[in-house]
Amino acid sequence: MSGAGRPSSHDAILLIGFGGPEAPDEIRPFLDRVLKGRPVQRERYEEVVHHYEILGGRSPYNELTRRLAEGLRAEMRRCGSYLPVVIGLRNAAPGIDDAIAALARHGARRVLGFILSAFRCEASWERYQSEVAQACAASGPAALTIVYPDPWHHEPRFIAAVADRVGEAMAQMSAPDAAAAELIFTVHSIPVAMGGRKTYVRQSRESAGLVAQAVGRENWTLAFQSRSGSPRDPWLEPDIRDAIVANSKPKIVIPIGFLCDHVEVLYDLDVEAAAGARAAGITIVRAATVGDHPRFVELMAEIVAGNRASED
Repeated sequence: MSGAGRPSSHDAILLIGFGGPEAPDEIRPFLDRVLKGRPVQRERYEEVVHHYEILGGRSPYNELTRRLAEGLRAEMRRCGSYLPVVIGLRNAAPGIDDAIAALARHGARRVLGFILSAFRCEASWERYQSEVAQACAASGPAALTIVYPDPWHHEPRFIAAVADRVGEAMAQMSAPDAAAAELIFTVHSIPVAMGGRKTYVRQSRESAGLVAQAVGRENWTLAFQSRSGSPRDPWLEPDIRDAIVANSKPKIVIPIGFLCDHVEVLYDLDVEAAAGARAAGITIVRAATVGDHPRFVELMAEIVAGNRASED
């Protein structure tokens, strides 16, 4: 593997993610943290609670992130590195502040912060960095230095991992449907006015195009999902539900904007979007998220070993 065996300039790795509830009694406290300071109608709040209840009262996000962390530890050990890998979540335990405090107590000074998002905008990148900076400032005089990887959305191992998930989805279809299927790549919608929108869309399109090329398909679309907020505000489109029914072709939906399953994948795609496809008589298969795919874990380990990071 490229980068294996080289000394890292970091003394710890912090995986930074969104988080999710792991039991029914955690749903409302979780949503309260997510929605703090945002004017959300009570009807919409209860609707999202119900989404989690439909999914069994929990999200697999935290568990899948722990599996990803363990996969990274194992790959690093294979390459001769034994740096600690710590998880910090914005909206669940272990929190970002707890993770930073633990790293400081154990003497870490230069930490690689790996935000679990392939595409960068204010919501998916800068807000996480801001919370990490606040936690570092609160950790005491021996403040940590957090460095972040350069963009990796186009890296061959990430593209190969997503392409492999697409291949697995194709294998679930009949041969005629697989041959005719349109690929729909989906990422979380954001407000048109949000900072970093152009970068977010550009990176999303670049990754989708590379994956489509890797699986030998020219017929693909980038769609957006899970919009929220005021209906008066413009958000990125087309919506995934509209993209699915835009024509009668079979569809493979690839949640390339999500590294592991949580409610936006399990409800918005597997329940809501799938119901719309059935009503329209359209065959649809949802590709799995990347998760702890070996190629993606290798990429993470390569970034750790290769020192390809900045403090931006």
